[in-house]
Amino acid sequence: MKRLVLSLFIMLFLLYTATTAFTQVQPGERAVVRRFGRLLPNQPRPGLHVGWPWGIDQVERVSVARIRRVAVGFNGKDEAEDVATPAGQLLTGDHNLVNVQAEIHYTVIETEVAKYFLQADRADALVARAAEAALADWIAGRTVDDVLLRGKAILPIELVTQVQERLRPCDLGVRIEVASITRLNPPDEVKEAFDRVAQAQNNIETQVNFAHESAKRKLRDAEAEVFRIERLTAAYAKSQELQAKAEADTFLKRLQQYRQLSRANAGYLNTLWLDEMSRLFARMQSAGRIDLLDHYLTGDGLSILQFPPLPRKK
Repeated sequence: MKRLVLSLFIMLFLLYTATTAFTQVQPGERAVVRRFGRLLPNQPRPGLHVGWPWGIDQVERVSVARIRRVAVGFNGKDEAEDVATPAGQLLTGDHNLVNVQAEIHYTVIETEVAKYFLQADRADALVARAAEAALADWIAGRTVDDVLLRGKAILPIELVTQVQERLRPCDLGVRIEVASITRLNPPDEVKEAFDRVAQAQNNIETQVNFAHESAKRKLRDAEAEVFRIERLTAAYAKSQELQAKAEADTFLKRLQQYRQLSRANAGYLNTLWLDEMSRLFARMQSAGRIDLLDHYLTGDGLSILQFPPLPRKK
């Protein structure tokens, strides 16, 4: 009988050991082992963990892949209940009130799972308090216009950095992954007025942007016109330079011819002068500036100075 009881006890002990000494750690989890209440440094990874039976070892599995969510700030209930200062109603730097609500998403750092395990029951509260402090600090340092117009774009980035920094002394073992602003608006009593102001500011920004674009367009047109004029000026200057060089070359050739002819014929200069005067008179006659002198010849001769030039034809 004693052997039967002993055998039964041994079987029950082996069964108990087999059912409590083995722990299956799933992917995305890390295990925390406490032996007689003392936390062991070993933190089993995914797979089958074999330890001492329950009562000696206590194995807790912690998900390190799951993203945990904490909502902080205004929820609308306190305002409906006419509470003096609803949660999430914060004061801006220019003494205006805004309602803000945010969501903080965090994960457990795989290598610091033991730190999280020791404070898991208050982790959400610590994250929430750090987020509320970061929100109040950021909003208090800015005007209401800046908060309402830029808050949803800037605050999420600021919250990730600031909440992580504020949690550092807590040694919580978590990482802030992302933050989002789900609500950011003035109280209902003044919301309509703020909406009108926001609309007016949007109109101002639209007009300013239109003016900037118009100025840029006109500047581009002016630069294009300057470039066109510079090109035309350069082309005209080049053509004048080439023409001047050609005329100078022609003059030098004629000067050389004159010098050669003047050495061979001393009266060449008079011939050249008469030739030039003949062409000049021909041009003046065609322009109506002078008339033929043949009509005024007399027996006593004629001097050209006796007859003034004809008036210019209109």
